[in-house]
Order: sequence, then structure tokens, then C-alpha cells
Amino acid sequence: MTQTVTVLGATGSIGTSTLDVIARHPDRYRLHAVTARSSRQALFELCRHHRPEVAVLDHAEDARWLAEALTRADVPTRVAHGEAALCEVAASAEIVMSAIVGAAALTPTLAAVRAGRRVLLANKEALVMSGALFMREVAESGAVLLPIDSEHNAIFQCLPHHHRGGLERCGVTRLLLTASGGPFRQWAPEQLAQVTPDQACAHPNWSMGRKISVDSATMMNKGLELIEACWLFDASPEQVEIVVHPQSVIHSMAAYVDGSVIAQLGNPDMRTPIGHGLAWPERIDTGVAPLDLFATGRLDFEAPDMARFPCLRLAREAMSTGGTAPAALNAANEVAVAAFLAERIPFMAIPTLVERVLARLEHGPADSLECILAMDRRAREVATAELERREQNG
Repeated sequence: MTQTVTVLGATGSIGTSTLDVIARHPDRYRLHAVTARSSRQALFELCRHHRPEVAVLDHAEDARWLAEALTRADVPTRVAHGEAALCEVAASAEIVMSAIVGAAALTPTLAAVRAGRRVLLANKEALVMSGALFMREVAESGAVLLPIDSEHNAIFQCLPHHHRGGLERCGVTRLLLTASGGPFRQWAPEQLAQVTPDQACAHPNWSMGRKISVDSATMMNKGLELIEACWLFDASPEQVEIVVHPQSVIHSMAAYVDGSVIAQLGNPDMRTPIGHGLAWPERIDTGVAPLDLFATGRLDFEAPDMARFPCLRLAREAMSTGGTAPAALNAANEVAVAAFLAERIPFMAIPTLVERVLARLEHGPADSLECILAMDRRAREVATAELERREQNG
């Protein structure tokens, strides 16, 4: 029996990898919908190749263009636009891949959760912004939430399936979240001041979009993952340890009270966790090459340099503060990264800007979607004002 799949953020690297795995198993999966913000040409190519039932773009003008292009190409995909359509396709498929980058993923992902779907979570920001609310909705709806980030998927595979209710209940003492260290792991602080956007986006192991690549270079990516791990696995920040592992072969580990450490290994290819989430609790072929341990040769580990990567400290502090602080952290970081990519600020100004924004805001409970989105907007306003003040002061 085939299952229907919606891919939110279909034109990004996670989205295209998901479509690759789905295409390998036409007997198991049928593509219900694909979405993109504004990449209409890329979405047209995906529709022509994969022929989903529905395609959704953000804006009416892009949707009109896509509908006309698909009609000319004799592709029967229906085209819609806007957030209501995004939420509709998220709620109407049996499996939903949430691969939209940034805060924009929160509302459609929650729509899928509330509909009780199997939600494959590749977006970090939904949990970072609204962890308590999000996990409460999962529990109440009966949705199946499966992490797709390679690190969280690895931890999920290393834990017993009855891990809900705290790590202590299943004998786990620590979660070991691995990090490649990004392209600047061994750079001197004075070198970091000169980093260009292209250098920051040249990741040594993974192929990712520009925003996530910069987050990896600042290690904010790992800070966001720490927050995400706390919510996914009911862990405290103190129970999550970050381990720099340059080869990206061990994707993460769980340490147990008896001294055991269980690790998940594999080549750095996102089709492995995607296939795991699509087929769980079964396993399917994903097209990923087998891991050659002899070619790998060695596995190295080191502690992260907190002075070189202040974003790690900021993320831990935001999680410890709780409430709306992680939402503010995420929003300020999105503004800062966009400014760096536009060459408005230098690389090391990213954590400085985020810290300034967090210091200027008062954080309350994150008990409704409205207050979370209000904090997201407020943090962006403050970050934008800080940017303008910085530029005026030269």
C-alpha cells in the first residue's frame, strides 16, 4: 500500500534528497505535494519530473507563472499559493517532510502535527522557537515525530523506543552531539575577522544551503541542535555534550549509565536519515554508498573552542533562560546571517549582534503560537535596528 508524501521546501538540498529516495520506491510512496517559497523554475522542473498532485508557492504571481508553465508542459499538477494552501498540503498527506529553512516552517509543520501525521522534521527552527508548545501538540494529536537532522536521527537510532519521559528512565546519562567544526575549526581569531560569505559556505563534509552553511561555520547550527535535542529527547542542556568530530562519520552518540556508548555511523549523506524517517520502523535502500571504514582510516574528537564559537554559549544560555529566549536567539541569528551574506557585517559580528538583541529583550513564557511569533517579530525589529545603528556609526 502506497503512502502519500508532502515535501515542504522541496527545492532545497533536503527536499531534493527526499524526492530522490521517494523515486526509488514508487510502490511505497506517492508524492502528494511539493512546496517552495519563490523558486518557481526549480519547482517547475521538480513537478515535470515527479508529477505531484499539488505544488504550492508563496506568492500569487509565481503561482500563475507555474500554472501556465505546467499547462504548456502538459503536467497535471494543481498549483496553489499562500500560507493557507501550505498548511492544507501539510495536513493532508500521510507523511510530511518539513524541510523549509527558518521560522517560516513553524505554522505548516504545526498544521501537520495537529492533523496527526508522520512528521519528518528537518527544520530546526520549529522546535527551537516553540519547543514546549510543539511537543505538547505532538502528544495531544498522536502525530509521529521523527527527527531528520543527521545528529538527532542518529540519537533516535541509539535510544530505546521507550525513551519518552526522561533519559534516566532508559539508563541514558548523556547525549553526545557531534559537530564537524565547520570550515574554520582551526583558524586563528584574527583570521575569522576576514572571512567571506563564500568561505563560510564551503563546508568540508556536507552540501547545504547558504544559511545553514554559515550557521555551521559559526556553530550556531550546533547550538540550535542542542536546543532541539533537549525538546526531542526530554533532556536538560547539561545532559547534551557537543563533540567536535571532523570526519562526520559518527553522527551522534548516547552514553548509558553502565558505561556503554552507542553510536550511529555512516557516510555524510542526508538520504540515510531521510530513508530512516520515511520507512521507520523498517529500513529501505536510499542509494547511499556503504561506509568504508578502511578508507576512513581514523576518527578524531576534540572539545569545541568556546572562545572561537560564542554562538554555542549563546544557545546554551537561551535554552537555560527558556520561554521565548530561544525564539529570539533564532530570529536575531537569521537577521545576522542574512546581513553577513549581504556583506553588511563581518563574520564575527554575527554572535555580537545576536548577543546584543538577547540583552535588549525581556523573555516570558512561550505558551502560545501568538506570543512566540510576536517575539520572533520583535527580535527581528531589534536586530534590524542594531544593524542600522552599527552602519550609521561606521
